[in-house]
Amino acid sequence: MNTLLILNIPPALEDDMVDYLLALEEVRGFTSFAAQGHGGGEQLTVTEQVSGRRQRVQFEIIVDETLVGPIVAGLSASVGKDIAYWQLPVSGIGHT
Repeated sequence: MNTLLILNIPPALEDDMVDYLLALEEVRGFTSFAAQGHGGGEQLTVTEQVSGRRQRVQFEIIVDETLVGPIVAGLSASVGKDIAYWQLPVSGIGHT
């Protein structure tokens, strides 16, 4: 079954994440975009606490669900810390 794996990272890790994902043969492509995180007060800088948000970069990858575990397992060593992730089932995929 296809799964949408979503990775949410600090901007400082963006280049390392791109390199990591491009090196994985199983990952045929992905999408990334700027995002803003809200909440998690104890992890926010003072500036982020005042503005109520912190800058993040979000990656979306569609892979077979059996690949999610191995991809996530390599994140800390290959990319870094402070990476949030979640996965969702994909009921359909295609191009027009």
